[in-house]
Amino acid sequence: MQIHDLPYSDPGVPDVRSGPRFLWWLGRNQLGGQLKSLAWGLLHFLAVSALPFCVGFAVQAVVDRSGARLALAGGVLALCGAATALGDTFLHRSAVTNWITAAARVQQLLARKAAELGAALTRRVAAGEVVTVSTGDVEKIGWFVEAVSRFTAAALTVAAVCVGLAVYQPTLGVVVAVGLPVLALAVLPLLPAATRRADEQREKAGRATELASDTVAGLRVLRGIGGEELFLRRYRSASQEVRRAAVRSARMWSLIAALQVLLPGLLLIGVVSYGVHLARQGRISVGELVTVYSSVMVLAYPLRHFEEIAMAYSFSKPSAKRAARVLSLERAVGAGGSRAPDLPAGDLHDPATGLTVPAGRLTAVVCGDPDAAGRLAERLGGHATVEGPSVRLGCVPLDELPLAAARTAVLVQDKDPVLLSGTLRELLDVPSSGAVAAPAALAAAQCDDVLQALAQGSLDAADPMDARITERGRSLSGGQRQRLALARSLITDPDVLVLDEPTSAVDSHTEARIAEGVGRLRAGRTTVVLTSSPLLLDRADQVVLVREGRVAAVGTHRELVRSEPRYQAVVTRETEDEERVGALATTLEGDLDVLEELRETEETA
Repeated sequence: MQIHDLPYSDPGVPDVRSGPRFLWWLGRNQLGGQLKSLAWGLLHFLAVSALPFCVGFAVQAVVDRSGARLALAGGVLALCGAATALGDTFLHRSAVTNWITAAARVQQLLARKAAELGAALTRRVAAGEVVTVSTGDVEKIGWFVEAVSRFTAAALTVAAVCVGLAVYQPTLGVVVAVGLPVLALAVLPLLPAATRRADEQREKAGRATELASDTVAGLRVLRGIGGEELFLRRYRSASQEVRRAAVRSARMWSLIAALQVLLPGLLLIGVVSYGVHLARQGRISVGELVTVYSSVMVLAYPLRHFEEIAMAYSFSKPSAKRAARVLSLERAVGAGGSRAPDLPAGDLHDPATGLTVPAGRLTAVVCGDPDAAGRLAERLGGHATVEGPSVRLGCVPLDELPLAAARTAVLVQDKDPVLLSGTLRELLDVPSSGAVAAPAALAAAQCDDVLQALAQGSLDAADPMDARITERGRSLSGGQRQRLALARSLITDPDVLVLDEPTSAVDSHTEARIAEGVGRLRAGRTTVVLTSSPLLLDRADQVVLVREGRVAAVGTHRELVRSEPRYQAVVTRETEDEERVGALATTLEGDLDVLEELRETEETA
C-alpha cells in the first residue's frame, strides 16, 4: 500500500482483544511495507557499520605502506557511503509510508465505527476520549508500527557487528559483544516508571481536552450566564496539571536518554584503554584498534533505536488500548444480519416499551425524562446502547437488516444534531429519495430567517445556498441550528423519521408553523416526534405517554390532557415540586399584600 492508494477499500477487521494484539494486527496487515523498510534499514545500518572496518583497513594499509590496500579501502569506503545514502533515503521513504498508512487504517476503522454506532458512540465513550483517540493516539500508534522495522534492522545490525568484531579481533571483540547487550538492556528497569508517568500525562491531557471541548460547545450558554471566568479557571488548573505531569514524564525520559549517551561513552573509554594496553604489548595492530574503536563509536547510532522503540511502545500501548476499546463497541442489538436488504414496511414496534407507531401517521411520544427519550429514539433507529429485544419494522427485526438498509428505513435525528462546516448546499446534499426538494424542506422547517442570516454573513455568496456554515454551526443560534438539521432530515425523506425534541430551542410561534409544515410535508409517511411541546402534540395523529420504560397511555393530545393526570403534569410542566413552589409563592404574595395594606394604614394615620 502506497500513500497515493489511500484510503483502503477495506481496512479489515481488527483484533481488539487488547492494545498489544491490536498493534500486532496492524503490523501483520502491513507486512509488505515492514519487510521493505527492514530491507532498506539493513542496507543503511550495515553500510554505516562497515565504515569502521574500512577505516581500520585503510589505517593499517598506511602503517604497512601498501598503496594497493589503501586504494581498495578508499573504493570500499566510497561504496559504503553510497549504500548509506541510498539506504537512508529509501528507509525514510518506506518508514513514513508505513506510519501514514497505519494511521490512515486506524482512522478509517474509527470512522467506520463512528458511522456504525452513530449518536450512541458519545453516550458510551466520553467525547474527550474519542477526540484523543482520533488525533494524538492515531499518530502514536503509527509511530510504533513504523519504528518496529527500523528497530529490527538496528538489532540485527548490532548482532552482526558484535559477531564480526569477535571474529575480526577476538580479544577486544568479546568485550564489545558482551558490553553492547548490557547497554541495550540497561534502561529497561526505568521503562515502567517512564510509562506510568507518560500514562498519567496522557490521562490528564485527555481530561483537559474534554473540558475544552465541552466549554467550546457551551460557549454561547456560558456567555449568557457569565460563566466564562469559572470555566477559564478550571481549564487553567487542568492545563497546569498537564504541564506538571509532562515535566515529570520528560525528566524520566531525559534520564533514559542521558544513560544512552553515558553508558556507550563508558564502554568506549574501557575499550580504548584496554585496546591501547594490548597495542603496546603488540597483541593487536593499530588498524585493529582503530576498527574496534570506530565500531563502538558508530554503534551508538543503531543503539538509539532501542531507546526509540521503548519510548514508542510505552506511548502507543495505552493509545492502542483506547483505540481497541472504541473499536470493540458494537450495536447492542447486533451488527446487522444476513437478511436481504429489501426495505421492510409496516408499523414500527418496540417490544421493550410496548410502543407501536402506525405506518403513515404522525405519532408523538411523551417521556418526561429527556435522557429516556434519547435512549428510546436510539432504540427506534436500531442504535440501542443496552441489550434488549430488537425493534421491528413490519415483521422484520431491525438488527436482521444490514446496517445501511436499517438506516435507510429509519432515520433518527437526535436532540443535538451536528452541522458540518461547508456551504448550505453541501449541508443539504444528503442521500434522499428525491421526493422532497431543498426549498420545500427549508420552508417546512421555517428557515427563512436562517437564510437571511447566512446571506448577510456571507457577502461573497449571491445565493444563500452558497453561504458558508462555520464549524458545527456555531455562528448560528441553537434554534437556527435545529431548524437546518430538521430541513436536512426532511430532505432525506426516509420511510420512518424519528425526531428527538426537534423544536426545543425554537419560540412558540415558529414552533407552531414548524408543526404545521412537518405535518403537511410528511403526510402519508411514518413520523415519530419525541417531545413534550403542546403545539407539536396537538398536531399529532396519535400521542403515546411512556412512563418508567413502558407505554402508560395512548390517545390524542386533548383526550390525554382531560383524562390522564400524569400526561397533564408532563405537558404543562406542573410537577409536585412546582406545585409546592407555586403555593409558597401565592402565600408570600398574600403576605406582601397584607404588609402593603398595613403600611398604607400607618401612612394615613
